[in-house]
Amino acid sequence: MGDPGGIGPEVLCTALRAGAANDARVILYGPSRALGSHDWPVVHDIDAVEPTEPITICQLDDGDDGQPFDHQPTARGGAISYQQVLHAIDATRLPEGHPARAHAICTGPISKAAWVAAGHDRHLGHTELLAERLGASRHAMAFVSPPLLVALVTAHIPLREVARSITAERVGEVIELAAGLCRRLGIAHPRLGVAGINPHAGEGGALGDEDQAVIAPAVAAARAAGLDVEGPLPGDTVFRDARRPGGRYDIVVAIYHDQALAPLKLVAFDSAVNITLGLGVPRTSPDHGTAFGIAGRGVADAGSMAAALKLAIRLATSP
Repeated sequence: MGDPGGIGPEVLCTALRAGAANDARVILYGPSRALGSHDWPVVHDIDAVEPTEPITICQLDDGDDGQPFDHQPTARGGAISYQQVLHAIDATRLPEGHPARAHAICTGPISKAAWVAAGHDRHLGHTELLAERLGASRHAMAFVSPPLLVALVTAHIPLREVARSITAERVGEVIELAAGLCRRLGIAHPRLGVAGINPHAGEGGALGDEDQAVIAPAVAAARAAGLDVEGPLPGDTVFRDARRPGGRYDIVVAIYHDQALAPLKLVAFDSAVNITLGLGVPRTSPDHGTAFGIAGRGVADAGSMAAALKLAIRLATSP
């Protein structure tokens, strides 16, 4: 359910009560008390999950001491939310047929500052932790929304490190992962647009050489492998050309976090879903954060959480 002091628990409740996961059985990890009033069964042992229950709360070693959950980053909230992710990962390794076996993971928003305060500073967020624990040799952050699909070459790193972090191999990996996502979503022959890193995609080298030296070779290799891909393309126009329906591209491969997230949140703030590619098990999440400032007031929009649950179910049941 994410950080118990954020909006994760409340948007999760709203989405579930509205039927966002009616096509699946759901196991919620986290302190039951964070969810407020509910009538879902609570178990304290994974083997106590009943296979006939559509929704079960698994309250394991969550560190809940009965005190109110602060609507701000705290070590307590960080420790609880971190542990719940580990429980969800463990659930994907349960034997087939176990009532708590997970075929997809949907994560509520966490606070990176809270994770650091709790001593979990090795990972910058869900994506990196999931990739390590699930043994993903390559992975990428992506976002799915009705008007835009995007995949990211780099994610949670400072902007000053982006240029020296990208390689042709990494760009090529994300192109392949992005094409695979499109196919799982029913796009048989995906068209990919790869954004450049510099203004005007480097203007032929006048505004930086990374586009021609790193991104262009990766695009050429992917095209030689049979993919319909173009790039590097100017980052200020490629998203317009990929807007659905009727866009020229089915998905944009973006080079850094805000290059992708700024246009995405402009057109799909309440409907976009964060997805981690390459894990071997579907993982989705709403595209918003903990929003501590409005947590507990009952005003948080549950649209993105509902979309994340629905997409997790769709991916878990697709070939």
